[in-house]
Amino acid sequence: MVWIWRRRTQKPKSTQDGFALEGRFHRKGKAVTKIIEELISSLNAEANIRDIRVGLFHTGVLSRNCGLAASLPRDTLKQERPHVKEPGFLLGKSATELVKMVYSQSILEAAIGMATINSLLDVQEDFCRELNARELIAERGSGKNIAIVGHFPFIPELKTVARELWVIEKNPVEGDHTEEEALDLIPKADVVGITGTAFTNHTIEQLLELCRPETFVVILGDSAPLSPILFDYGIDAVSGTKVTDPDLALRCVSQGANYRQIKGIRRLTMTKNKG
Repeated sequence: MVWIWRRRTQKPKSTQDGFALEGRFHRKGKAVTKIIEELISSLNAEANIRDIRVGLFHTGVLSRNCGLAASLPRDTLKQERPHVKEPGFLLGKSATELVKMVYSQSILEAAIGMATINSLLDVQEDFCRELNARELIAERGSGKNIAIVGHFPFIPELKTVARELWVIEKNPVEGDHTEEEALDLIPKADVVGITGTAFTNHTIEQLLELCRPETFVVILGDSAPLSPILFDYGIDAVSGTKVTDPDLALRCVSQGANYRQIKGIRRLTMTKNKG
């Protein structure tokens, strides 16, 4: 469930160098280039780092709260080693230092940074409801065109309600679409679901730029930050995770749990309107 979009700062010599996103669409709200910076600036980083767990599929950080993020093992193993520069010494770092790891080109370090961000968020539950992303996307996308960035387990269920369903994957299986096809497919979608790992692989801004202003956009997964700041950038809902039992959740992470196997959490969806 991984999405890697190569970024570029100059005209590519070939399609292998990246994608030109300039001049596509402007999402309702602020320019998306500042989304991660504003998210970080909203945090109260005065908290001790009490635990860090890097599991096969997920990463957890315990500070004021407990936060999770996807580890993305398939793509991590494709990168140059070491995947984490200072293993064994991260607990000695400040929360601010760990948060900044979200900018790392190492996917695993970025996951630690994202989990730290999520651990520092004080989730406004008045704006949340216990609704998972599958239900929300099915509700909003019934009879419409849906694009999902990331191959989630609920894809077969969405196929039964969507007019057209396009699953966009870096590592596509049969029936999925490649990242190159996203340039044409996402602008056609009425509902777009974007994996929260787009924050850790630094593609969230490019993906949002491909969405039409009227498109209903959902960020989903344990990496997704449950913060209302995202609403200022044209995102309509965030389906993320609030850890209620840190010891249990971190134990599951350490023992190789996939997302559905992690216990001690609540799956919440935050929307612009209360409830």
